[in-house]
Amino acid sequence: MKFDKASLLLYAVTDRRWLNGETLLSQAEKALKGGATFLQLREKILREDNFRTEALEMKELCKKYKVPFVLDDNVDLAIEVHADGVHVGQSDMNAGIVRKKLGPDKILGVSAETVEEAIIAQKQGADYLGVGAVFSTGTKKDADNVSYETLKAICSAVSIPVIAIGGITAQNVLELKGSRIDGVAVVSAIFAQPDIEEATKTLKDAVRKALEL
Repeated sequence: MKFDKASLLLYAVTDRRWLNGETLLSQAEKALKGGATFLQLREKILREDNFRTEALEMKELCKKYKVPFVLDDNVDLAIEVHADGVHVGQSDMNAGIVRKKLGPDKILGVSAETVEEAIIAQKQGADYLGVGAVFSTGTKKDADNVSYETLKAICSAVSIPVIAIGGITAQNVLELKGSRIDGVAVVSAIFAQPDIEEATKTLKDAVRKALEL
């Protein structure tokens, strides 16, 4: 294992929709101060050179807080900037090809919605799985909901860590209790909040209760 699975407890995924005059870097630091344990930089529309600069800055920030840092989808850039790894979806590059490109020492996260997808991803070299959407979400309009039963079945079917994603809040995370997940990944529950640091602290406490830590 290239990282302690405890670092998956509260996995923050960036989103620049709620910057309100701030920088993504300053918002990410607030999340890390509040206790986020893992950070994924997600950019869908940023120019490649700007994305590269931002990725390098975010990598240094995560190093300061001793938190793993991965890029969403962009495998080549993750390699170029020496990120800790990358997260890919089912519609992105095949996980086996990504693992070959990354080599054995980088973190590879893969999205899964079914037990079959989860087992294949593990065989192809995934280090952890992101499973969802477990609740309805406005962040990814095309995400299908994954039932509690499917989430629990995926956790039982694989030996790698599983994090739940999709519409998770401090109010509903307790509904995931008993599923055997290792953590949760969130976007708006952190970055859409008026007080990011405080929202992160509150959410982390709720996640600990849900995981019975």
